[in-house]
Amino acid sequence: MRGVKKHFEEEALDFDNIILKLVPSYPQMIDALVSAIPFKDSEKIDIIDLGCGTGYVSMAIKERFPNSNLTCLDFAENMIAQAKVRLKKYKNVTFYLKDIRKFEFEKSYDAVISSLALHHLETKTDKINFYKKIFRSLKTGGVFYNADIILGSSDFLNNLYIDKWKEFMEKSLPSEKVGDTWLVKHREEDKPEILLDQLSWLKSIGFKDIDVLWKYYNFAVYGGIKPI
Repeated sequence: MRGVKKHFEEEALDFDNIILKLVPSYPQMIDALVSAIPFKDSEKIDIIDLGCGTGYVSMAIKERFPNSNLTCLDFAENMIAQAKVRLKKYKNVTFYLKDIRKFEFEKSYDAVISSLALHHLETKTDKINFYKKIFRSLKTGGVFYNADIILGSSDFLNNLYIDKWKEFMEKSLPSEKVGDTWLVKHREEDKPEILLDQLSWLKSIGFKDIDVLWKYYNFAVYGGIKPI
């Protein structure tokens, strides 16, 4: 995680440009994430964005839910600084500079969302325990949705996913940078899990109406509801 934090600090200023070159259909992925929050746009709901980065997702949330109380959490100081600039015109936004592994939810939320962050939790046990923590933090009827990099259910599919991902990145990045930089970082820093396993974990924890809202090879938006 120390290496992850270092490169996020270094890339904060150019992150919004970089992410479009690294994640296929990134705007559509985030639209699926925000669209899945099942409340009326005018409601004064409590939402937390885990790993808010530069505030791109948080801004989409505030645009849709202007009366929401939004908490933005990230462990990279430069990312939080960018998010504060992006969200300065919005009311009721709170920022926390904190590692998600050490964050304790101090209130209950109507929606917990995250994008491209939870795959950095190092082990399956870490992820399961964190999903349990999220479940406890939700109000009844609240939702958790995650937009993240995932694994397929076989080696064949995972090799296909990497090939398709590499093909996408090479449309806007030099081939050597894709292979020598971004795929190396992926192998060293990312700890994705099989998507179907994660859906099973959510079910065993108690989530209902679990679904995959959007998927492009090794990227997906998925989650569920804490039943009433």
